[in-house]
Amino acid sequence: MGKIYIVGLGPGSIDSLTMGAINRINSGDRNFLRTEKHPTVKYFQDRDIPYSSFDYIYESEEDFKDLYRKIALELIEESKKGGDINYYVPGNPLVAEKSVEILLSLEADIKIISGMSFIEPIVELVGRDPIGGLKIVDGEFLSSLVIDINSDMIITQVYNERILSDAKIILSEIYGDDYEIYLVQSAGIEGDEKKLLVPIYDLDRISKTDSLTSLYVPKIGEKPKKVFDFQDLLGIMKLLRSEDGCPWDMKQTHDSLRQSVIEEAYELADAIDKGDIDGIVEELGDVLLQVVFHSQIGEEEGEFNLHEVTSSICNKLIYRHPHVFSKIDVENSDEVVYNWNVLKYAKRNIHSFTDKLRDIPKLPALMTSFKMQEKAAEIGFDWDNIQGPLDKIVEEHGELLEAMEKYHEGHEEIEGELGDLLFAVVNLARFLKINPEVALNRTINKFLERFEFMEGNLENGIDLEDLTLEEMEQLWNEAKLHKFH
Repeated sequence: MGKIYIVGLGPGSIDSLTMGAINRINSGDRNFLRTEKHPTVKYFQDRDIPYSSFDYIYESEEDFKDLYRKIALELIEESKKGGDINYYVPGNPLVAEKSVEILLSLEADIKIISGMSFIEPIVELVGRDPIGGLKIVDGEFLSSLVIDINSDMIITQVYNERILSDAKIILSEIYGDDYEIYLVQSAGIEGDEKKLLVPIYDLDRISKTDSLTSLYVPKIGEKPKKVFDFQDLLGIMKLLRSEDGCPWDMKQTHDSLRQSVIEEAYELADAIDKGDIDGIVEELGDVLLQVVFHSQIGEEEGEFNLHEVTSSICNKLIYRHPHVFSKIDVENSDEVVYNWNVLKYAKRNIHSFTDKLRDIPKLPALMTSFKMQEKAAEIGFDWDNIQGPLDKIVEEHGELLEAMEKYHEGHEEIEGELGDLLFAVVNLARFLKINPEVALNRTINKFLERFEFMEGNLENGIDLEDLTLEEMEQLWNEAKLHKFH
């Protein structure tokens, strides 16, 4: 097998060819070009230096991942025919060259002959210093996930109208239609290079694009800033918690913020129930703030950091979705949920029915009604004494019984009367100065402990599911006599 020389042709001008590249072109070895659509190809043509191009593959392959892999594999096959070969790519072989990346991952004898990348002439043309942050993105694989509004961005490989149109849609959703970016053509080629400062909405009105077309997107740096990303949120929270920040934010702890997490989640749920899209956006931000707030406190206390939080949930998602990440087949969504629970219980070492009950998160089921009644009482809409809520419970109980006689199970009238009864019970709890959440959670714990007692008193090899209802009731009555701590 011969050596494969991977040679960078520079950004476009023949003057940018390195001596290493010129030596390889004149080496007499077989020459292969990723694309013939590059100005330095004139150097080959003027000297009658033979070459082959892979442009034909672009017409036959729709998936670019397959395209670049096919090029890499064909080059390896050519190297097996004997003698060294040269493979030429635009710019620098190690900058935005997928076929080179694939070649380097395969077993082959490879040597890189460097060249000037397209980055330098683009930066010079737009006159921006990359020290403040510069991200290079392949236009063919552009998505909102790779956008970084806090760094300048070069979107390369914008060689046709489809890619340009897709870029317009993605960029406009993040930066806005009126945000101005540079469209750069033939950077580094004297006499041909152009830069146009255009609003994003004008992008698809550009009639000419080719392999030397790129977009340069300046980072959002103006003040007051209107568009922010996750990194901005982290920076704001870090400032608020610093010595130069806000006294209230500085004194918060995990415990002091606990209630806020619950309330923000309920406010989000309320916005979802109302179909309020603007409200959903706002409340999602409030929920996200709680995650960042707790993560900042955790980092300051040396307990954990945000990367641990994101790693935890990503690892969990990958582990619990083997049908996606490990290619395990599932029939339907019910099987997905079943597998999710099986994996969850296995990870948490949960086996018994009691363990499953204990694993149910304790959410504040009655908080909204309790707070609503408190607010009503603040303006005088309240009973004079405790007899009022007691009588109301009796009244609502009677109305529930009447509804049950008139309507079938699950009817909305029965549902409404049951809700009224529960609301009345919460009102009584408020008069008794008992938090209904605490009271209900105590009952839930008692329920759990009794099931644990029942399960603990079974003979070996017998599960609760194996018992008759009468047998379970007998165990339940025994559990009621047991004193729990």
